[in-house]
Amino acid sequence: MATAEGEIVNKIKKSDKLVTIDLQQFYDDTPVETLDIKAFLYEGLILKEDHFRDQLEQHDWLQYQNTYLTIYCSTDAIITRWAYMLIARYARPHVREIFEGGEEDILFELYRRKLDAVDWEQYTDKFVLLKGCSDKPVPESVYLHATKKLLPHVAKLMYGEACSNVPVYRRPR
Repeated sequence: MATAEGEIVNKIKKSDKLVTIDLQQFYDDTPVETLDIKAFLYEGLILKEDHFRDQLEQHDWLQYQNTYLTIYCSTDAIITRWAYMLIARYARPHVREIFEGGEEDILFELYRRKLDAVDWEQYTDKFVLLKGCSDKPVPESVYLHATKKLLPHVAKLMYGEACSNVPVYRRPR
């Protein structure tokens, strides 16, 4: 729409109904380190208690100081529950927190915690745009989680940018 001065005005952008949520604002920039249990297994495949304990004792746990540590096993070895407990025992004094799973699992968990603390009712009857581009990693699972939180409240949900978005949901009239 053009004004009297010929300036083009983006009515959607000026509307108080449109709210853009950039999910990367919920990113936790604490370093994430991964630990493959395979390194502590006998021949990389077998969990032998004595060998496992020796490997844990010799490991340099200081390298994980003030990080989030996520533990996984890249082989098809059978890992018992006490193995995770022993790793936690050694890692706990150094890490900020310890998780099980891959990097995407921990990213989702960290985003989930922050997203669950949001008052989603503030988006009631709003047109919400979940920003598509980001400089930080935002897994698909985070978009799914944010969508589940928004759907009961929003009048319209979109993905992308204001100038080119994909409509996801519109409340029936």
